[in-house]
Amino acid sequence: PPFFNSTFVPLMVPLLLVVPFGPFLSWKRSDVLAVSQRLAFAAFIAIAAAAVAMWLKSGGPLLAPFGMALGVWLIAGAVSELAFRAKLFREPIGVAYKRAIGLPRSAWGGGLAHAGMGVMVLGIVAVSAWRVEEVAVMQIGDKLEVAGFELQFDGVTPRQGANYHEQVGRFIASEEGEEFAVLQASKRIYTAQQIPTTEAAIHTFWTGDLYVVLGDAVTGGYAVRAYYNPLAPFIWIGAVIMFVGGGVSLSDRRYRVGAPKAARTKVPTPEGTPA
Repeated sequence: PPFFNSTFVPLMVPLLLVVPFGPFLSWKRSDVLAVSQRLAFAAFIAIAAAAVAMWLKSGGPLLAPFGMALGVWLIAGAVSELAFRAKLFREPIGVAYKRAIGLPRSAWGGGLAHAGMGVMVLGIVAVSAWRVEEVAVMQIGDKLEVAGFELQFDGVTPRQGANYHEQVGRFIASEEGEEFAVLQASKRIYTAQQIPTTEAAIHTFWTGDLYVVLGDAVTGGYAVRAYYNPLAPFIWIGAVIMFVGGGVSLSDRRYRVGAPKAARTKVPTPEGTPA
């Protein structure tokens, strides 16, 4: 379900808001006020991100800028925690660099994991709030505009696979009159089960994914759906960063668990026989 119509907000948002506080809090010696002061700059960056999101995407859902601020809050909070440990801006750059290099791997791993979570939240919010969808019936030569990109329908070609046959639609994608990709979307029917499936064409940018889906043949052409999902790659990039952070944390020697090994018992030997 969409981000703002699901249970994600009431269940996960309070938890994500307190995530940056965790690494700053010592066991039984917590000072929430002091931690809040250390995270003030991260909070400022998050508020600025919300303002930028409202300015760039004024027509989207009202909660979308808050979601973007939440993702930036997680990233900035992770950076703030590492900067605080290294005493950045409180010590000379050389000293801060040496302290950062000497930080335990668990600290770097935790920072990476929290930052990756923030990156993933940015992707989820952007896809859910600002997805662009266009539907049209297209003939050969027709053009469809979606999120500033132009798709020109270049016709349908039948193709036979190992256990299926399909109709492959060819779309030429361009931006500002410059072609950058050829997308091929198909309607496929498997011979044995006679099950129809849709194979979407996907072109991925750093800033989002462009999807094209070929529908059924109708009077006057083919039904075509085109989608643009902004920041969709951030979801997978964030997950990879979290995975790497977990691996870095587990590589810390303090978290290695030694399996007990039974001691070898000496077998008594008869007198005069060398052991």
